[in-house]
Amino acid sequence: MSRDASTEKILVVDDEPLISDIIAKALETEGYSCDISHSAEEALERLEQGSYSLIVSDIMMPGKSGIELLTTVKSLYENIAVIMVTAVDDRKTALKALQLGAYGYVIKPFDLNEIILSAVNALERRRLAMQSKQYENQLENEVKRRTAQIFLREEEICLRLTSACEYRDEETGSHIRRLGLYAAVLAEELGWTSQAVDEVRIAAPMHDIGKIGISDNILLKTGKLTDEEFETIKRHTEMGAKILTGSNISLLKMAKDIALNHHEKFDGSGYPNGLKGTEIPESARLVSVLDVYDALVHKRIYRTAVPEDEAIEMMSENVGTHFDPEIYEAFKKVLPALTQIRMQVKDEIEE
Repeated sequence: MSRDASTEKILVVDDEPLISDIIAKALETEGYSCDISHSAEEALERLEQGSYSLIVSDIMMPGKSGIELLTTVKSLYENIAVIMVTAVDDRKTALKALQLGAYGYVIKPFDLNEIILSAVNALERRRLAMQSKQYENQLENEVKRRTAQIFLREEEICLRLTSACEYRDEETGSHIRRLGLYAAVLAEELGWTSQAVDEVRIAAPMHDIGKIGISDNILLKTGKLTDEEFETIKRHTEMGAKILTGSNISLLKMAKDIALNHHEKFDGSGYPNGLKGTEIPESARLVSVLDVYDALVHKRIYRTAVPEDEAIEMMSENVGTHFDPEIYEAFKKVLPALTQIRMQVKDEIEE
């Protein structure tokens, strides 16, 4: 034979000892190692104890039938090939066996050469199928590896872009780092995919990227802003969107959505476009809650920090108007995790 048959172990299943012995001896002559079971139940016990490449099974047996055995084997041992043997020349039964995953169908009385050829063909098909599966797994792992590399490059680019905001003041730098960590926790609670969670962790810190275009005289002003100055501040949403527009990278598309829409409100009273409800991208609705939370509980140049319980009370009054109710409920569930992040990433002005 062209390959080493001694490495292949075959289980012969037939309630008639004479037939199972004949089949086993014929296959052993070809160099295969064979075990015999006289029922489907006994075969399943053997499968739990040993490793087999092929099962040659009768269909009509007392207790579980060969078809039932085939069904169980395919659900528990997908890499085992199965050949069905029967005394009934029934086209429907043959088709059913093949549809359930049998590699061959032999009718009694059979020529031993037919059994041997069926076994050789089944084992070769099994080898090719396993080889193909292994190749697919290798390809899938390679794609995952390259995707991860690409994502790391994208992440580095985004973090370098985000770091431009940190040069404005340390308060902003700590805020944007916390926001990314908050966003990942909340997105996971909302059931986002792992990829989307990773993306929002990097995209959320870019929510205020447009502020690099706002004058320090306005951005760092300690007193109350004039109406004209507030209108200028509001432009940071559109500035940020312009910086991030034009990319096909999903991460940057999300970052653009967040930058443009994180000041929109659930009731449509926000800016810059007065979007309402689910017209606002979910990523922006998520960041809106977290941005307000972090701003309230930290000291700012224009006010002192608000205790967390007071901040939550203030935010609760704006559910359905400013905040998406569903996202706010998820936010409350993960609040302990957000508090822990807040304690770990503190503003320079607090230390």
